[in-house]
Amino acid sequence: MIRAQLVSLAAALAATGLAHAHGFNHKPDFIVGDIAAKHYDGVSDDLLTGGLGKTRLQLPAGAPHPCAIPFPGTPERLRTCAIYNNYRALADMTTAGGYGVLYGPNIDLAGGDTLGEGLIAGTEWIAYAGARSGRDNVVLMVQVPDSFDRKRPCIVTAASSGSRGVYGAVGTTGEWALKRGCAVAYTDKGTGNGVHDLQNDTVNLIDGTRTTADAAGELSHFTARLSDAQRDAFNAATPNRFAIKHAHGQRNPEADWGKHTLWAVEFAFFVLNEQFGGPAHHGKHRPRRIVPENTIVIASSVSNGGGAAIAAAEEDKHRLIDAVVVSEPQIQLPRHPQITVLRGGVPVAGGQRPLLDYTSWANLYQPCAALAPANAASPFLFFLHPTRAANRCQALADKGLVAGGSAGERGTDALAKLNAHGWEADSNLLHASHYAFFVAPAVATTYVNAHGRFSVRRNLCGYSYGATGATGAPTPLAAAALDAIFSTGNGVPPNSGINLINNLNPTGPLKDDSSVSPSSQLADFNLDGALCIRALATGRDTVSGRRLHGAEEERSERVREGIRATFRDGNLHGKPAIIVHGRNDALVPVNHTSRPYLGLNRLVEGSRSRLRYYEVTNAQHFEAFLPLAGYDTRFIPLHVYGIQALNMMYAHLTTGAPLPPSQVVRTTPRTGPSPAAQITAANVPPISPAPDAANRIVVGPGQVSVPN
Repeated sequence: MIRAQLVSLAAALAATGLAHAHGFNHKPDFIVGDIAAKHYDGVSDDLLTGGLGKTRLQLPAGAPHPCAIPFPGTPERLRTCAIYNNYRALADMTTAGGYGVLYGPNIDLAGGDTLGEGLIAGTEWIAYAGARSGRDNVVLMVQVPDSFDRKRPCIVTAASSGSRGVYGAVGTTGEWALKRGCAVAYTDKGTGNGVHDLQNDTVNLIDGTRTTADAAGELSHFTARLSDAQRDAFNAATPNRFAIKHAHGQRNPEADWGKHTLWAVEFAFFVLNEQFGGPAHHGKHRPRRIVPENTIVIASSVSNGGGAAIAAAEEDKHRLIDAVVVSEPQIQLPRHPQITVLRGGVPVAGGQRPLLDYTSWANLYQPCAALAPANAASPFLFFLHPTRAANRCQALADKGLVAGGSAGERGTDALAKLNAHGWEADSNLLHASHYAFFVAPAVATTYVNAHGRFSVRRNLCGYSYGATGATGAPTPLAAAALDAIFSTGNGVPPNSGINLINNLNPTGPLKDDSSVSPSSQLADFNLDGALCIRALATGRDTVSGRRLHGAEEERSERVREGIRATFRDGNLHGKPAIIVHGRNDALVPVNHTSRPYLGLNRLVEGSRSRLRYYEVTNAQHFEAFLPLAGYDTRFIPLHVYGIQALNMMYAHLTTGAPLPPSQVVRTTPRTGPSPAAQITAANVPPISPAPDAANRIVVGPGQVSVPN
């Protein structure tokens, strides 16, 4: 009987490309092309900080900083600056906000300032994965610190947040794992920051350098699927435009984020056995000594990367993953009639919606909601063009989509519609800045294209991507900005000089936020484009409520089919898991993601569920915004609790320490006025091992009760 079980286990491992402990190491079949490996000494360069160290990571990127542009796009410098920019994009880098005090390269896992500049020596392995056609070219990377203990091996996944490149989680999950001595299994999830300059036909390679699409061939990070004739025609009609991998790859990559994360784990096992498996057998293959049975594997990351970790745990049929720890995960869920979320005993309205549903709703109503009198204290309200915001309210009112006779009354109605659609009132003051920073238009445009697997040729809903000049008209992107885009871009324009363009502006293509809607003849932040995206997300005309028909219906069905392919099922197969989420999150609202997922998991797993949920007050999605006036005195860094959760899970796996019950963690923002006072541990109290009833989150089959 035991022998039969062992044979069955060996067969299961072999089916994943992972042989058992007495087998030999083979490169996984999904690896495309060569694997590059480089050791960093921890002095001149390193895994965690790109050689910059804690102090230089904190410096602004002005000359003579190594990440000032223009600069030669050497692979080494591009890598350093990708780490620099991704670190700063996901953390408050001010000392007053906690960098170098509560977190950062110098802070050890016990919270002490003992690690100096925090450089970490080790080896970095990187390769493409996917189909042999080169259409996927998912980037996988494994960092193995020199402190890795082959006798107590551990692997932590770090899928990139958002649509960032493969270094997108180095400053969050990667930092914790490298300090712990674990190998880090990174992936860009098939999104990454692939940018095809269609006018000049240049693309990125895996190391960030640029070359022509012909020279890159199948080693291009992303080349749009266009024939030469199609590209020429596209350029003639819409010159100086770009195709972006996440939006225009025609792959709906989110449907495969779980698979991509599992690939990263398998690649990590291969890498570790190449380093530590012992001498090659007859000069061919090394023995496999680091295997799932003797290795701790934690699936972790933040935002989209957190969603990828959850997807991997659900799809983990071969028990590669031992536990899950994620922060503010973007999880796509179907609406489930058996799941109810209550806050303070009152059912929450409007939750359990997929990303494109709630983001397209935000894209409609946020600029008008910013004018609600209740939002007069919103951070960066002044940054939102007041005439265009009022025009959005007017255009919505003219179409019967908001009520009220003044901009303030219409703004109040728009805000009520956002709350009824699932946003907590705790998020209300964030709508203005989120729209002012182009968050909703960027995400909505990217995902409607991605879910529908549309070609860049489609110019879906009249949108395209390109640089714009002083008048807002399309213009060539500066060569220096394009050369640096591997380091500076986040994969979701507008960024790095590439903007959203409204091709349907009545006087010609124009930067989207300053364009005019043909239906309203107003500069209303392109309401027509927002209505088009909303209709494709729902299958109904947003104004009339009628079902779409003809070509519009076909496009919408493609989008909705893509959305359904991303739905999670809630089954973590009994793995211990922690979700940390900020109550004030306006990008990935808790009522659409973590709260209902907690209920779905309990409904599916019942008493087998080992999921814990920690909801943090005064915490929102964008840590990089925390130094900004109005953010600094209202919000705390959620990153602190991601670190706590990883420490708790590691202790649980290694010593059996119990995981605290699900709870609300009540924080205290820093005092103001801006700039806010220095943050201390008192602002961010620890997750309680025994929360009182007023803070405990109660979970039953399909029901989640969250205290006020």
